[in-house]
Amino acid sequence: MRTLLILFFLPIIACGQVEMTEAKMNDLKLNAEIKTGASQFDRYLPLLENKNVGIVANHTSIIGEAHLVDELLGKGVSIHAVYAPEHGFRGDAANGEKVENGKDPSTGLTIYSLYGKTKKPTKAMLEGVDVMIFDMQDVGARFYTYLSTMHYVMEASAEADIPVIVLDRPNPNGFYVDGPVLEEGYESFVGMHPIPIVHGMTLGELARMINGEGWLANGIQCDLTVISCSNYRKSDLYELPVAPSPNLQSMEAVYLYPSLCLFEPTIISIGRGTEQPFEIYGHPDHKYGSLAFTPESMPGKSLHPKHEGETCYGQNLKEFGSFYFQANKQLYLGWFMAMYESFDVGGEFYTSPKFFDKLAGTGSLRQMISDGASESEIRASWKPGLEAFMEQRKPYLLYAGY
Repeated sequence: MRTLLILFFLPIIACGQVEMTEAKMNDLKLNAEIKTGASQFDRYLPLLENKNVGIVANHTSIIGEAHLVDELLGKGVSIHAVYAPEHGFRGDAANGEKVENGKDPSTGLTIYSLYGKTKKPTKAMLEGVDVMIFDMQDVGARFYTYLSTMHYVMEASAEADIPVIVLDRPNPNGFYVDGPVLEEGYESFVGMHPIPIVHGMTLGELARMINGEGWLANGIQCDLTVISCSNYRKSDLYELPVAPSPNLQSMEAVYLYPSLCLFEPTIISIGRGTEQPFEIYGHPDHKYGSLAFTPESMPGKSLHPKHEGETCYGQNLKEFGSFYFQANKQLYLGWFMAMYESFDVGGEFYTSPKFFDKLAGTGSLRQMISDGASESEIRASWKPGLEAFMEQRKPYLLYAGY
């Protein structure tokens, strides 16, 4: 897995100049002293003594150079089974690719897939488990499916009277909150909770909120312990030690992901099937920019991507970096609205209107764009929901900074 690069601050971004004062630069410094929940053994190893442990983990579940599973086995912890999310335990399955049950060749441990036919652990999968650990790196967007996997693990564990320990990790997009709050009737695996697209919370905080707000089935509550990060503020830039999924291979892509993902159910390519997924966008029949790229199938990353084998024309957003999002603390709607207007094909712009509404968490965003609403009008429609959410989440927050 390619290691992500340290962030470099560039003076100019695609949307124009952003002035960075010395105080602002200091506020954005990477905090090298952050300790993830997984690295604080003294806080959770006592909870694992004489227990058969289930672990929900993937390639991001690391402590330094070592994997959590290897570390725990080395400390004599009895691991019953591993439960794998989208992209698999080793993080080498393409987006949407079914993950199979199996055995881990390195450890011989049983791996149960939670992405495919089964998304919620069954009773049989949990048989023999005394305590469940959840440890994966999220990116802070409602439609990133590790959050949905955590929900189902909490729910199944609660129904089986199994305690859950969430080993928390920083949210690289934790410095802002934006987007429509998911409305009733739009729930799916890419959005299960009434939260905004960018929620500004860690998975540990969200686990507390899911429990506290009664969002598990029938209002059941999980016996939950969150091992929080230490020395972490949400205003800190956090460099991910490994790519969180096959198509988020850079910090720029991680920052751009919440905004560009809205292009997924449209005719626009966002670089899947290239070396720059979620850093570029374009279309074969419309020269909207100077960049040319040709998507191709890439095993372990993108199988049969949109416009496979066709030359697309568009823009490279890599230098956009973190500037816009750090300075403005909001999603960037300009690309989407400009492409929709420039094609002038109305509903044909969407390859799946229903899926777009699921990603947005509402039908009103697509309708407002179709009606020609301005960006300020769209943002005004989000304001009541965002204000209510910011108050609702307060009891569950663990970190300062936003």
